[in-house]
Amino acid sequence: MSDEFSPLPPGLSGTVRRRLVFYVPGYDPFHPRRYRELYRKESAEQARISGYEIAIAARRKPAATEKSAQGTTGANAHGWHVTSAQDGLTTETDVEVLVWSDIVRGSMGASIPATYMQLLRTAWAYIGSGALFRLMRLRKGPVIAALYPIAVLLAEALAGILLGTVIALALLWPLPEFTGKGLAGTAIAVAVLVAVLRWFRRHDNRIYAYYLMHDYAFTAHWGGANPERLEARMAEFGNRIAAALGRDDLDEVLVVGHSSGAHLAVSVLADLVRDGRVPATGPRLSLLTLGQVVPMVSFLPGAARLRAALQRLGSTRALDWVDVTAPGDGCAFALCDPVAVSGVALPDQSQPLILSAAFSQTLSPERHRALRRRYFKMHFQYLCAFDRPGDYDYFRITAGPRTLGARMAHRRHSKSRLATPVNRYTSIE
Repeated sequence: MSDEFSPLPPGLSGTVRRRLVFYVPGYDPFHPRRYRELYRKESAEQARISGYEIAIAARRKPAATEKSAQGTTGANAHGWHVTSAQDGLTTETDVEVLVWSDIVRGSMGASIPATYMQLLRTAWAYIGSGALFRLMRLRKGPVIAALYPIAVLLAEALAGILLGTVIALALLWPLPEFTGKGLAGTAIAVAVLVAVLRWFRRHDNRIYAYYLMHDYAFTAHWGGANPERLEARMAEFGNRIAAALGRDDLDEVLVVGHSSGAHLAVSVLADLVRDGRVPATGPRLSLLTLGQVVPMVSFLPGAARLRAALQRLGSTRALDWVDVTAPGDGCAFALCDPVAVSGVALPDQSQPLILSAAFSQTLSPERHRALRRRYFKMHFQYLCAFDRPGDYDYFRITAGPRTLGARMAHRRHSKSRLATPVNRYTSIE
């Protein structure tokens, strides 16, 4: 792959007066208003730091053509409007959250015993396939993050067993003549184990072991493939994006995929490219992936669909794709080219541009230290304000007067980019 990034076909200026942003969240059970409030707060802070103007308002009433393409996701209800004055130009942007949080919530309802069964199946999916050992050749941070819920859940179970055993012995040891001591001891130990596991689950909002276990299990359950319900939702996303690409009042349609949302966005846009639904004229299609964990999926044997999508987008000129990660984000595969490391790059691969958000440089030392051990907060930093923004500024990209490709036209890959094929499974659809 060349180090050059060729973002715009000849004849396109890259100037944006009006933009539509589709935001694809990661594995997140929360209501999409969370992202609106985050954008409102952080955009105001970034505008203050960087000296431009930005204002957030309710999403405008959609046109009839938009309503007809809305589908069943109710996406128009989950968005906002942005007006921003930057570099002497005013840009109007509508942001729309492509919602799949209901699917996430549905996958998180497993009981405690079912969660431990998920643990066994997920561990086997990654260890038995050899994917875990291949992933460790890339970045150890996200692999440790994947092992974290397994280790914590096993430690919680062990703590419950030990405490139950101690309490049973303490209660029954003074009763040497009690004939049912063994059965009673077992009952006490089991009751304590159940109580301990329930206590840990009630406090998982501090530990995140169950949340992360459900996250990785959701991917591993189908061996890297998508469940039918998610595929149907992704088709709706594609219809929404295709409808936007057919509008003549837009200059750019920007799709942003964060974390697990990155590989969903890749698959959706690859389908549009494959099916000829990205017109040669009209708004420029751009893809921004943030904090991606693509190898966690593409390295599994059943992820042929995703690998085909990566290969297709890696060589297409129908859109501009920029992938932003940071070595300080322990939950992402930082600076790993998702196409190349997955082993599906073609000789003419030209995308994505691999760019570092460089947290150690773009955040003040005080703020960087404060975030260093707050792993989830750091994983969401891509959507937040930076004290010393460089080429990556989320609010210039999503609300500024230039397309993503035009904004990054001068950039080359970050020096620490990893592009060596590591994946064992390279089959595609």
